[in-house]
Formats: sequence, C-alpha cells, structure tokens
Amino acid sequence: MASATRPATVRERAAAADLSVGRLLLIAVGALFWAWLVASWVNRWLGGVIVPVGEPFVSPAAVEAALATTPGLSAYANDVAFAVDISPEIARGMWLTIVITAVSLAVGFFIAVPLSVARVYGRYSAYASLAYTELLRGTPLLAQLFVLHYGLNLSQYVPGVLSGVFPRNVVWVAIVGFTLNGAAYQAEYIRGALESVEEGQITAGRAIGLSKVETIYYVVLPQGLRYAIPSWTNEFVYLIKYSSLAAFITVPELYYRAFQIASNTFRYTVIFAVTGLAYLALVLTASKLMARVEDAVAIPGLGADRDR
Repeated sequence: MASATRPATVRERAAAADLSVGRLLLIAVGALFWAWLVASWVNRWLGGVIVPVGEPFVSPAAVEAALATTPGLSAYANDVAFAVDISPEIARGMWLTIVITAVSLAVGFFIAVPLSVARVYGRYSAYASLAYTELLRGTPLLAQLFVLHYGLNLSQYVPGVLSGVFPRNVVWVAIVGFTLNGAAYQAEYIRGALESVEEGQITAGRAIGLSKVETIYYVVLPQGLRYAIPSWTNEFVYLIKYSSLAAFITVPELYYRAFQIASNTFRYTVIFAVTGLAYLALVLTASKLMARVEDAVAIPGLGADRDR
C-alpha cells in the first residue's frame, strides 16, 4: 500500500520559492559575467569595435558619480569605479588563465588514462607509471615550473608555427608544466575509479572473446571514467587556482596582471578582492559544468543518486 505524501507546509513552500529565486539570481549573475567576459575578449580581438581597446564598457567616472549619491554605497564609490577601470586587464588575464587550464586539463587527461591503465593492469609498466605519478605529485608544482623555464629554458624550443600564438612563449612552458603535473593527479583519480569496477567484469569480457586490452577499453574504461568525474572535477577546480603559479615564470595570466596593477597603484585590497571574485566565478562555472557532464553520462541505476 502506497504511503500518503505529506502536503508541503507554508514554510517549506516559502523555502522552495526562495531557493528558486536564489538559483535564478545566480544564473543571471553568471550569464551577465560571461557576457561581459566574452564581449571584452571579442572587443580586444577585433581591435576595439565596441569601445577602444583597454577601455571599460562603462565609464568609471559615471559609476562613481552614481554610487556617490546612493545611500549605503557612497563609501565604496571610488573602489567600485576603480574596479570598473581595471576590468579590461582582468578580462585579458582571465583569457590566459582559462586557456592554460583547459588545454592542460584536456591534454593531461590523454596522458593520465594510459598511466592509470598501466598502473592497474600492467606488470612492468606499472612501475614506470608509479614512478611518474610519485615524482610529479611528490615535488612542488612551482619547482617543476622553475625547472622547465629557468633550468631547461623550454621557451627557446617552441616551434616557429607556435611562436607568437601567445603574448610570450613562456605560456607554452606553463602549459607543459601544468599538463605533466595534472596528468599525474588525474592518473591517480582514474586509477581509483578503475579499481572500483568489479573484477568479475574482466572475466566476463574475456569469456565472450574479448582480449584484455579490448575488455579494458570497452568494459572497464566506460564505467571507470564515469566514476572518476567527481575527482576529476576537483582537479579542474585546483588547476584553475594553481594556474596563478604561472605568474612566477612571467606568464601574463590573471594573477600576474592583478599583481602588476597592484604594484603600480598600491590598491591591493580592491584589486585582489576583484581577482578573488574572478577566480570564484571560474570555479563555480567549472563545478556546474562538470555536474552537467556527470548527469549527462550517468548510467541509470548505477551509482548513487545525487540531489542538487
């Protein structure tokens, strides 16, 4: 006999309504943020078709004048106007932050998958995979970047076809460093996911005539990679924040540009508050994006249901 559903109370309906409003507000703020960011990039790439390159879309003086007459906000008028004034440089730095993160994560994934498979199912290759992951995870990322840039001077070996793609060739060095480091962490996440797949499925695959490699490719990996998505999301988020380390090898990404502005203006609080919000926006976007990916590839009835 089916149990009766308890009617929602007024308080529960109000809480649900507040949640819906809050979610819509968050979506609206996110859409506005990305619209501004993409418009800033397009404006720079096309040589200033909306406003002159390096100029904000809204006049800082107008923003300051409007807030100066607004009760409760007048004390922050100058700071907000300054944030608007530096917004083109923030958007410019965010472009490199996103590129470094996305490329390093994607390329690192294709390195991590064979590393994790070798670690779980290999014999002698398992030792090579273990050595790689322990070396890259056991040494500081900043030290690895220093070795690649100052020690090996990799920027001088950038092929001519790639030279000039970014403002500085050192960006390629950062991508190599983050790719190699991120691959080690991703390999460990995927390894744990592969080990969670029941061993009986390997036996079943071999029983129907698949080779070991085919069983791993067609049976184990499709399940294991799904299990790895939550951990892989963490690596995505970490990489967004760790990309700020590229500033120490002179990559003009978000943190580097923020620090340069702060050094010239000495307005550290405002600048790094804006920079922190920019990183937060990227992290929230990455988390929501990966949650959608996880839902899209989920196998019905396999794994725990998630309430969001």
